[in-house]
Amino acid sequence: MFRHTHPYPPFLFPGATKMIVGTLPPPRFTTGELLPGDVDFCYGSRDGQLWPILDKIFQLGLNYETTEAAVEERKQFLRDRKIAICDVVACAWRDKMDASDLGMKDIELRDLLGYLEEFQKIHTLLFTGGNSLNGPEYLFRRLLKGHAISLRPVEKEVPRIHEFDLGVKGRTIRTVSLTAPSGSANRAVGSMREFKLKKEQDQSFTTLDFRVMQYRPYF
Repeated sequence: MFRHTHPYPPFLFPGATKMIVGTLPPPRFTTGELLPGDVDFCYGSRDGQLWPILDKIFQLGLNYETTEAAVEERKQFLRDRKIAICDVVACAWRDKMDASDLGMKDIELRDLLGYLEEFQKIHTLLFTGGNSLNGPEYLFRRLLKGHAISLRPVEKEVPRIHEFDLGVKGRTIRTVSLTAPSGSANRAVGSMREFKLKKEQDQSFTTLDFRVMQYRPYF
């Protein structure tokens, strides 16, 4: 079995108001066997779509290469937009060396609630996936359950929105469960009614375009 540990510490800073929450990057980021086009930072897989989505929304002109410059331009964007990143999984075991959430076993979670207590300005969590088994929302719910906290539904349609109260003063934090920015989620995107309608209107409309449309209001 492979012990899949998260290779990056949480990217947190005092001015952050939003926090991106996923699970784990592909195992090659843990072993250090990056591929050409990978960026050695959170969501840096050349196959992932989070940075291409943000690139299109904000017209960033990002570089997709394994260089320190590519890492720094992403960090600077996050600082400018007051967006933190703290994936919910610290480590997990795998039978197969793949990046599937379903393949994770004996999952150890990060202390996200502790980070939220420390960084008081964060008011929104942006999950890069939903409540399917071992997805970010699913694991965050498990974390909340251990503290007798539950999510209150605000919007039941995708992207689903919830709220919960944290701390003795009852600070309200909102969660948004976005469609996962991965190729494996493209089938789910293709089955969505909204995507089908857009595709009928414009045959050049892609799953990336759909995510750009979905993500834009929350970033």
